[in-house]
Amino acid sequence: MEVVALVSGGKDSCFAMMRCLDYGHKVVALANLIPLDDGVDELDSYMYQTVGHQIVVSYAKCMGLPLFRRCIHGSTRDQGLKYNVTAGDEVEDMFALLSEVKRQIPSISAVSSGAIASDYQRLRVESVCSRLGLVSLAYLWKQDQTLLLEEMIRRGIVAIIVKVAALGLKPSSHLGKELAELKCHLLQMNERYGINVCGEGGEYETLTLDCPLFCNARIILDDYEVIFHSADSIASVGILHPRAFHLEHKPDSSDRIGDGSVTQDISSCVYEVDEVITHTDVEEKYTLNPAVDAYTNIDLCISKTGKNLRSIGCWIQDCSRDSEGLKAHLIAVLSRIDNQLKEDGLGWVNVLYVHLYISNMKEFGLANEVYVSFITEKKCYLGVPSRSTIELPLVQVGLGKAYVEVLVSNELKKRVLHVQSISCWAPSCIGPYSQATLYGEILYMAGQLGLDPPTMKLCPGGATAELELALQNSEAVANAFSSSIYSSAIHFLVYCSAQLTSDEKVEVEQTLQNSYITCLDCSKTGSYPTILYIFAPDLPKGARVEIKPILYVPTNDDEVATREMETGMTQPASSQAWNAQYSDLHDSCCQIHITGGRICSAVVSVTSDIASKICSTAGQLYHTEDNLKAMARFCAFQIVKILTDNNFSWDSITMLRFYYSVEHSVAADALSRAFSEAFTELAEDNSFLRTDEAPCYSIVPVSGSGFSACTNNIITCELLASKH
Repeated sequence: MEVVALVSGGKDSCFAMMRCLDYGHKVVALANLIPLDDGVDELDSYMYQTVGHQIVVSYAKCMGLPLFRRCIHGSTRDQGLKYNVTAGDEVEDMFALLSEVKRQIPSISAVSSGAIASDYQRLRVESVCSRLGLVSLAYLWKQDQTLLLEEMIRRGIVAIIVKVAALGLKPSSHLGKELAELKCHLLQMNERYGINVCGEGGEYETLTLDCPLFCNARIILDDYEVIFHSADSIASVGILHPRAFHLEHKPDSSDRIGDGSVTQDISSCVYEVDEVITHTDVEEKYTLNPAVDAYTNIDLCISKTGKNLRSIGCWIQDCSRDSEGLKAHLIAVLSRIDNQLKEDGLGWVNVLYVHLYISNMKEFGLANEVYVSFITEKKCYLGVPSRSTIELPLVQVGLGKAYVEVLVSNELKKRVLHVQSISCWAPSCIGPYSQATLYGEILYMAGQLGLDPPTMKLCPGGATAELELALQNSEAVANAFSSSIYSSAIHFLVYCSAQLTSDEKVEVEQTLQNSYITCLDCSKTGSYPTILYIFAPDLPKGARVEIKPILYVPTNDDEVATREMETGMTQPASSQAWNAQYSDLHDSCCQIHITGGRICSAVVSVTSDIASKICSTAGQLYHTEDNLKAMARFCAFQIVKILTDNNFSWDSITMLRFYYSVEHSVAADALSRAFSEAFTELAEDNSFLRTDEAPCYSIVPVSGSGFSACTNNIITCELLASKH
């Protein structure tokens, strides 16, 4: 991509540009925002006086690139972490600056910035990029600061300290010193006082005088003044104010720099951006306005679990509509969910997670276009939901071309991690879907592929290599919540491509065993997470493997924990008529994970062996009506037994799915009727079951499923329940 780099004069923005080149991008322009004296801290304003301006401007000459710059007219009006477009805010100056860059150089598609740890800075750059249709590149984001400092020095960043404001840093001793000279001291101060060695906490600021990107010249500082701002005996504050400098020609450069002509030579490379910002409410980037009324006659099914925290699923049950496209079906499904949310007094802001199932992954772009017309950052002002997307054999079983399930909460108390910048940290989520959403004590993570974060390309090496990298990416996301997939996992879902060979399936399972399961620390959660393999016709980007962990992230709210442990709610009771027949098989077909008595994850498998024991016509095809009823009763019994044995109410169910393999020729409508009858029978012993309302479960067709990558269950049940 062609990139415009935001530069401040410091080491970070310069090194971020170097990283852009490392990953195959081309920096074609520089952009700089200049604080005005008015409203700017006096200490910081020194660096932006005449000589300071010229030093930053000289980067254009040193690199042979155009520089766009603009004085900041706005102030910090929106002080929230997540930026909302606000007239008069300084972020609008960045928007005006980058708008002009894009106007003059239309080929630019990305913006580079030197953000390392500041969410505040990153989110504002991402906001502007989103509005302009640009990609944010933040290759220093979340990197280990000690390693970054060492790499900057090793790779030739020559930067001097121009401001100090921290314990252990003294204006008289450290201002004007090169970064390389102070490396050992900074590391010592980090160990002693915990300062950020890259200055991310404002401990110090730098001015870059030379780096490998300066192909034409380096900056020589001829004169400067040290200004003491605070003579505090513990942490003195001071700056270095440049008075004079010149550019020194580099031998290999074809450019000529004459004495005394620096300003004249540089000015031809500089564009001043002074346009007045006319503020209007910025519309969402995606403006598709679906004609919802055109799709209201499509026959839709809806499912709902639980009460406060619940899943809502919607799918098409109309085989005659298969001739219509994905767009029509997805609009109809999302519209129905949208209406259901409104009926419940909720909106998309209440949605924590979205499972998007489509019939053809080649139409992912079209599906995304429809998706973002419903689910926008404006509607989801607390953060967009996390998401996983896979292809399923929907048309094959008469379920249309789109199927959506959302996890919804009545309470607006979620915490969302949404990093849109491409970085070395973890894969970016460009658009209205996030890496992870924390609600209460449960962290719902988006599906993770084996993507190389800085390039966003699938790693080579096949399914096992993708799995290894997906684990690393998931761990990076978990770490952002002070958690780990190795110590906090409740449930671990592995999506696999149905194209995997038998040998590849074995290798994937062995890799998960060796790289994940054997490394688990269950001291927090009490037991191993439930593990489920789902095989799908296709995954995003043609991936072979995708993983989706659910983690337990404990809070310190003892009052909530106590309330959640209350057992005064009515508990389901298992059917006495089915008890003797199915109890003996419970241990052989169930994985169960209970965390703190408050969270329950379970997987129930109906294998061919189990089916032969519970079906009346053993050895016959399992899709006959009687056999489907027997398997549905078996699953319903096991679900109720799990809830009963572990003191969970029926309303505590937040997710209940029945996956069935299309390989076994089970029709969706026949299976749906079988489960409906099973739960109706169950209601005879459980008067609180709401069998007259929408079903409390989703029925999902897959290419295969099971405890193991090498097994293919007839039916697999996935359950998540929590007390809240």
